[in-house]
Amino acid sequence: MEKRKGGMSEIAKAGMLMPKESMLEVQKHDKSLYIGIPKETSFQENRISLVPDSVALLVNNGHEVVLESGAGIAANFTDAEYNEAGARIVYSKEDVFHADIILKVAPPSDEEIALLKNKQNILSILQINTQTDKYFKQLSSKKVTAIAFDYIKDRSNMYPIIQSMSEIAGSASLLIAAEYLSNNMHGRGEMLGGISGVPPSEVVIIGAGTVGEFAARTALGLGAEVKVFDNSLYKLRRLQNHLGARLYTSIIVPDTLSKALMTADVAIGAMSPSDGLSPCVVSEEMVSRMRAGSVIVDVSIDSGGCFATSVVTNHTNPTFTKYGVIHYCVPNIASRVARTASYALSNVFTPILLNMGQEGGFEELLWADSGVRHGVYIYKGVVTNKIISERFKLPFKDIDLYNMNPM
Repeated sequence: MEKRKGGMSEIAKAGMLMPKESMLEVQKHDKSLYIGIPKETSFQENRISLVPDSVALLVNNGHEVVLESGAGIAANFTDAEYNEAGARIVYSKEDVFHADIILKVAPPSDEEIALLKNKQNILSILQINTQTDKYFKQLSSKKVTAIAFDYIKDRSNMYPIIQSMSEIAGSASLLIAAEYLSNNMHGRGEMLGGISGVPPSEVVIIGAGTVGEFAARTALGLGAEVKVFDNSLYKLRRLQNHLGARLYTSIIVPDTLSKALMTADVAIGAMSPSDGLSPCVVSEEMVSRMRAGSVIVDVSIDSGGCFATSVVTNHTNPTFTKYGVIHYCVPNIASRVARTASYALSNVFTPILLNMGQEGGFEELLWADSGVRHGVYIYKGVVTNKIISERFKLPFKDIDLYNMNPM
């Protein structure tokens, strides 16, 4: 019995020493990203996608950033600042396009598309209204994955880039209007807002979205009398709630809008696009009845404009006069304040890139983050955006189908 007991004891001890399965947390594998930032070549595009502070944060987290020399100059960021942040400065666009992820602001040009490697990843704005089927076919032929950052959603189901750029455009539109009301710009010679004893300026804002809201905030802050028009009662109510003040609001009725424009010193076009185009709600006749020297800032010109008299201008020659009314119709107003706009872009991109590294790479983030996945319009050469597919008659496949059966 003693012997048997001793034998069983030894077997039990040996069993305790045998390796056993244990339940461990599945660890995510961090991956070092290789990010390339080329110098923007698009006309008057002054923004850059990452500011030096963000580059430093990415580099400190083990990622590599290569930057074309001079890429930040238009936004007043020097090569020295990026170099101190840890970026590698190169002097040819070809060197930048060796990176796995290309991060830029404007859509890639024909020259840049030619530099793309097969199955490379690129993030930029889409600007669908300026594109042709040739653009998408060129990207598809390279088998790239392309993300439109203006289509990326955040956790609240909002579009953070559009939100940021709209806030900038709304506030800037009133500052621009104030400038062109002055004598130096051949305006009415008024100070926007007015002072004690002088009637306030009248500002008409057409559109109650984010651009309209921030235009209204700025106008009210300057002391102007503000009237906001929109076809959505919900947006008008939300605007009043956000501003915390009662102000004149109205559904767009042509006669009512025309009367408001006749006495307006400033009119801001801020209508949100529908299917890529903003509705044109102000006729040429309405503009002809406006005061001489009054100012129109058509922020909606990016998507066609909401004034019948609007014609695209640029930052070099930003205005023209028709019926005595000064028209400012420059697309991409945010580029006018490129440094502020670059910080706003960087605030969105930096967390996305950090998450990308933590998830294990570009591909892994797409399946982990539905908001970023919403921005994909070409996945490994296949169009995954239905609007693009229908508009340009290109084959379409829902990107979520790839998640079930990855390529």
